[in-house]
Amino acid sequence: MTTTPRGHAALPTGRASIRDVAARAGVSVTTVSHALNGTRFVSQQALAKVHEAAHALGYVPSEIARGLKHNTTRTLGMLVPNNSNSYFAEIIRGVEHHSYAAGYSLLLCNSNDDPQQQADHLRVLAERRVDGIVLVASGDDDAIVAVCKDLRLPLVLVDREIETIAVDLIEVDHAAGGELATAHLLELGHERVACIVGPSDLRPSHQREAGWRRALGKAGIAPRPDELARGDFGPSGGAAAMRRLLRSPQPPTAVFVCNDMMAIGALHAAHAEGVRVPEDLSIVGFDDTFQATIVTPHLTTVRQPLAELGRMGVSLLTRLLVGQRLDARRIELSTTLVVRDSTGPVPRR
Repeated sequence: MTTTPRGHAALPTGRASIRDVAARAGVSVTTVSHALNGTRFVSQQALAKVHEAAHALGYVPSEIARGLKHNTTRTLGMLVPNNSNSYFAEIIRGVEHHSYAAGYSLLLCNSNDDPQQQADHLRVLAERRVDGIVLVASGDDDAIVAVCKDLRLPLVLVDREIETIAVDLIEVDHAAGGELATAHLLELGHERVACIVGPSDLRPSHQREAGWRRALGKAGIAPRPDELARGDFGPSGGAAAMRRLLRSPQPPTAVFVCNDMMAIGALHAAHAEGVRVPEDLSIVGFDDTFQATIVTPHLTTVRQPLAELGRMGVSLLTRLLVGQRLDARRIELSTTLVVRDSTGPVPRR
C-alpha cells in the first residue's frame, strides 16, 4: 500500500484520468474539463473540488488530447545529424531559445548521420503531431526525399539544402566563406594552399571547396590534385587528411579546413608530425565553434552566425504556421573571418 505524507499531494505521474478526477470531486467529466480549461462557467464550489481532486491525484492534462481537439500541440520538432557536435549544438540552442519565446516546446531527435534513421525520426515526429519541423539534413538520399514530400506539415531546412523539395531554407553563403578563408591565406603570401573538404554527399562541402577554388583562380593559381584531401567533418578525419597532405612531395604551407572539428584534428596531426603552427604551416577552419578559442594555437576560422540560423529557422516556421505566406523562401546569411593565432606569413625556406 502506497501512502502520501500528510499535507503533500501525490507526485504527478500522469496515470490519473479525467474520470478519476471527476469521481473524486463528485462532478461530471464535462465539469472537470471546463473547470481545468476555463471554457465555461463553473461554480466556485465545484471549481475548488476539481482543483483539489486534480492536485491530490497528480492529474496531468493530456497535451496530445488538447492538440487533437484544437489541431495544434504548440510543439515543434527538430532533427539534427549529431547533437554532440558543438556546431549543431549551437544551432539547437538558437532554435530552442526562439521556440520557447514563441510559445512552443521542442522535441529533438538525432539521426547519428544515418539517412535511414533520419527518415524514421521524421515519421515519428509527424506521428507525435508536432506543428512543424526544423531539419538539418544528413544527406539527400531517396528515403529522406520521399518522407519530406509526404509530410503534411510545415518544414524548414537549416544549413543544408535538399534540392528536390521546395521548402524554406536558411543557410550561410558557404562558397563566399571558403573564398574568404583562402583569400586570407593568399594575402599572407601563401601560394601552396591546400584544402581539407568534408563528405562528398553534403552540399556545404562542395560549396566551401568551390570558394577555395574561386579564390585560387582569382590569384592565378591552379591547385594540384594532391592539394585536396577529403575528411568526414570530424577530428579524426581532419587528422588523417592533414597527414596525407604533409607527406606529399610538395607539402602545403597553408591549409583551408572546411570545418572547425576537422581543423582541430589537423592541428593535432601537424603537432604530431613536428610541424609548427603558424610558423611552418597556417590553418584556417570554418564555423567558429567554441573549441576554436580553446585549442592551441587559437584557431583562425570563418564565423557562421549559428544562433541566427536557429532563430531564422524558427521565424520562418512560425510564419508558415499562422498562414502568413505560402511560397518557399531561401535566406542566405553572410560569414565573417575571425583571425586568431593559427595563421601567419609564408615561412622562409
